Parts: sequence; structure tokens; C-alpha cells
Amino acid sequence: MIVDGIYDKGLIRLAAEVRLKDTSFPVKVVVPDDCLVPEPAPQPEKAIAFIDLKAQQQAISASLWPRLERVLAHGQYIMGPEIKELEERLAAYVGVKHAITCSSGTDALLMALMAYGVGPGDAVFTTPFTFIATAEVIQLVGATPVFVDINPQTFNLDPEALAEALVGLKQNPLTSHLRAKGVIPVDLFGQPADYDRINDLAREHGLFVLEDAAQSFGATYNGRRAGSLAAVAATSFFPAKPLGCYGDGGAIFTEDDRLAEVLRSIRIHGQGSHKYENVRLGLNGRFDTLQAAVLLAKLEVFDQEVRARQEVARRYSEALRPWVEVPYVAPECTSGWAQYSVLSHQRTVLQDRLKDAGIPTAIYYHIPLHRQKAFAHLGYKAGDFPVSESAAARIFSLPMHPYLEAAAQQRIIAALKG
Repeated sequence: MIVDGIYDKGLIRLAAEVRLKDTSFPVKVVVPDDCLVPEPAPQPEKAIAFIDLKAQQQAISASLWPRLERVLAHGQYIMGPEIKELEERLAAYVGVKHAITCSSGTDALLMALMAYGVGPGDAVFTTPFTFIATAEVIQLVGATPVFVDINPQTFNLDPEALAEALVGLKQNPLTSHLRAKGVIPVDLFGQPADYDRINDLAREHGLFVLEDAAQSFGATYNGRRAGSLAAVAATSFFPAKPLGCYGDGGAIFTEDDRLAEVLRSIRIHGQGSHKYENVRLGLNGRFDTLQAAVLLAKLEVFDQEVRARQEVARRYSEALRPWVEVPYVAPECTSGWAQYSVLSHQRTVLQDRLKDAGIPTAIYYHIPLHRQKAFAHLGYKAGDFPVSESAAARIFSLPMHPYLEAAAQQRIIAALKG
């Protein structure tokens, strides 16, 4: 259609639309090239999150907001009724008598050491391939961390290396003045350590075992849940953990009634029978009621999320096995998949390739604890823990969360393969 020698593009589009809808329309419309409606521009691909807490919040919103509103309505922000409800739910889930919530995973570890009376002159054995909190709390109570190398497949404390370290404690000039007190195995990246062997060694030497389950809530070992695998266990509710709140938080698990009583006292400044009786030194280690409400909502979907993490891990492992060394899960274990960590001598190349594709990665952990300045006074040197050092030089982690869709995961896999 031409009006005064000029194409009326609006009329042409209208006529074209009419003819498409009504084949009896009598006018044949020829649309010039400059009147064609362009195809919509392709939408940019959705950004891939390392951990997607927004997707999780959308999934639990129907339960989350009413729970938060109830706390705001009753106003008991410190030790409100949600704390007791959460502790009962956590204890039942893990399969122990007592769950004592607290202000962080670090404080959970610290409170357990305080309850056992750990102090100067004591040696506590742990892994150098973990977050600093595990060894930090040992020093905070005045004791000495004694590092033990890891199993090269699971990255967890190696029981055989622990047996050697227990025998060698008095033979090593750096540790001969110490008395063995306890062991803190770490369930790294979500997989429990070898607790049967570790607990046997601990009994043989008269030591307590404190399970650091900060990353393994939801995992299992020989059919038992993480948090129930030693005399006492600590976990973290840091937002990025398998069960995470919207701030800091933690919990301690035990079957021991007396230990639980001491831990509850330590949590509130060593409180005795009432608020202003203090029977020991303690901490301000309480868990916030609002955070308890968050976890109660998350617990409703937690088993579903654990299954989803398993599926994400399966897809990664099946696709990446020829390209990188994928995680090993021992047959007696299931992992909580706090992280999906792979090994490669080409780590920098692969991380750069993923970065160029807009895909985040992380390294856990770049520097083993025995090489950190905070522990330089212990006298360790490079080469003392070769398995930990080798892992630190090659490891990196890929996006891992229960809301990672298969299509997005295929983008990650394709980008890594190049």
C-alpha cells in the first residue's frame, strides 16, 4: 500500500496480519524488505550462580514468610519457641538425643572443646586440609593442633596417618611435651570420614572424637547420619552450607546427657540454674529465633534438596570423568555435596576457560593450614603433608546447589571441556 508515494508500514503490517488470519482476504500484500518486522533479539543466557539461594527462597516462600511473621508477632528474638522446635527436629533427623543450637559452626566446635576441658598442654589431632576454624578453636582454648595428612581419594583425615601420629607424638621434639586429648575429623565437601577406624583408635588411646560435620549435614556413613558418628559433633548453618540459614549459626549433637547439659550452660555464659547464676565460663553463643524460623522452613524441603544434589553430582561425574579427576565417594558413604570439587594439573587453564564463559569457580583450599601464618609457630614446613599439598595445588570447585538445572549444568560441562 502506498499513500502519496510513501509506504504506510502500519497498514502493510495490518493487511498482512489480516491475510494470514483470513485466506479470503482479496488484497495481495507485497511487503518491502524495509517493512519486515525483525525477529526478536535472542535473550541473554541466565547467569549461573555458584550457589543459588534466591531459587531456594522462592521454593520455600510459602512456609518461610509465615514463620518469620510469627516470630515478629511474638517478639521472642532470643531463645524463642522456634529454638526448641528446631532442636527437636534436628535431633530427630540426625538420630541423637540432643541438638544444641548456637551462634556459628565455629562456636559449635569451640563449645565442644570447652565442654571436654581442653586446654594448654593438650594435643588435638586434625587435618590441615580444611577451613581454619577447625584448628583455630584448638588454639583458642590454649591447646595445640597436631596435623595429620589426608586420604588422597576422600580428602578426609587418613586413619593410618592418624595411627602413626599418635605413636609419634612423644617421639617428635615439636610435640613430645604434649598429651593426646582428642581428634577432630572433618567431613570435607560433604563426605563423612572413616569413623569406624577413627573411633577405634580414639578408644585405644583414651581420646574423644569431635565430628566436624560443618559440610556434611544430610550425608550418611554406614546408614547413620552425619552428626551422629562420634561422641559429639558440630555443624554449621552458614548460608552456603547444605542446610544454611540467612546469617551465622551452628549446632552440636550428642547422645550424652551430661555433656548436653554442660554445652547448654556454656552457650549462655556458663549459666547455672537461673539467669544470674554462672557455674563456669562460657560464651554468648545463642542462636537467633529468626534464623531458627528460616531453618524450620528449609527442613521441609531438605530431603528433596539432598536428592537433587545427588543428581547434580551424578551428571557432573558422568560427563567430566575423562577430563578431570572427579570426586570419589566411599561405598559406605553418601555425600551431602556441600561442594563438587575436582582435581586437575591444568587448574588455572580450566578456571580461566570457565571464567570466560561467565561460570564461577572456587578453590577449597588453596593453602593447607600447616602453611598458614597463623600456625607458623608449630614448626611445620613444606612437604610435611604431601597429600594435602598436592590436593591444594590441583583442586577447584564447580557450581553446586540443588536448583542447578540440567541445561545450565551442560553449559558448565561444555565450557570446561572447551
